[in-house]
Amino acid sequence: MPKPDTIAHADNSVPDNTVPDNKVPDTAPAGMWLEAWRRLRRRPLFWISVFIILLVLLVAAFPGLFTDLDPNQGDLMNSLEGGQPGHIFGFTQQGYDVYARVIYGARASVVVGISVTLLVTLFGIIMGAIAGYFGGVWDAILSRITDMFFAIPLLLAGIVLMQLFPERTIGTVILVLSAFGWPQMARVVRGAVVSAKNNDYVMAARAIGKSRMSILFTHVLPNCLAPIIVMATTSLGVFIVAEATLSFLGIGLPTTMVSWGNDISVAQQTLRQAPLTLFWPSLALAITVLGFILLGDALKDALDPKEQMNVRA
Repeated sequence: MPKPDTIAHADNSVPDNTVPDNKVPDTAPAGMWLEAWRRLRRRPLFWISVFIILLVLLVAAFPGLFTDLDPNQGDLMNSLEGGQPGHIFGFTQQGYDVYARVIYGARASVVVGISVTLLVTLFGIIMGAIAGYFGGVWDAILSRITDMFFAIPLLLAGIVLMQLFPERTIGTVILVLSAFGWPQMARVVRGAVVSAKNNDYVMAARAIGKSRMSILFTHVLPNCLAPIIVMATTSLGVFIVAEATLSFLGIGLPTTMVSWGNDISVAQQTLRQAPLTLFWPSLALAITVLGFILLGDALKDALDPKEQMNVRA
């Protein structure tokens, strides 16, 4: 006869201090930005793009750290001479040091790119947020205005409008590119706002009596930052190329200003005699634009909501 303490009872329950092996305690999901950072830091291309961008920004802000030569001081005795000690990239037709001009040329391109991006982002957010959040007549009017500007290619508008200025400066280039560079940003912001304004947290904010403007600035726009950041990062490289193209055509920055576009334009005249005078500023421009494009692609993958849902699943 079995002992009483060995008899199994059907109604025995698991003690409170035990946890089944297949039971994993739930943890709160990390925020969108933390998850994005976790993905970004595992991507080699992200770190390559960050290195390129930081280097370009450092060169643009402090060119004296990289060369003690004057980019505007030329000697015709050195015209089209090749590389030599102290002048590793050689000389231009006017006897300017190519390396010094590549270093100092970064400043104009970076200033134009960042300035245009800030203005385009600001104006695009205003237009897109109003059209997407308020809808109705506002959406119809602003969307048609956006479509009209979007139908005009950026470079074509720049070529035409720059001809209207008797004196071209860095300010006019920034103004012209900003005037026709915002439609794509406005479209992105409008789409993000239309998607965000129907979320539960927005409806809850309306239910407790918050004003529409308060909801827009405190709930809707902060949740639209991801596509805005991605678009701004990619657009910065586009605007740098646009400035260089206008300068290459002779209708961008003044020829007295050191810039990659101006140097490429001048170097094409002596391409057969000294091809490297064209190669080095072109390479600097290409690497800079590549850095911003790589960063934009990395941010897009990291901040993509569909990608986040796949990771959580």
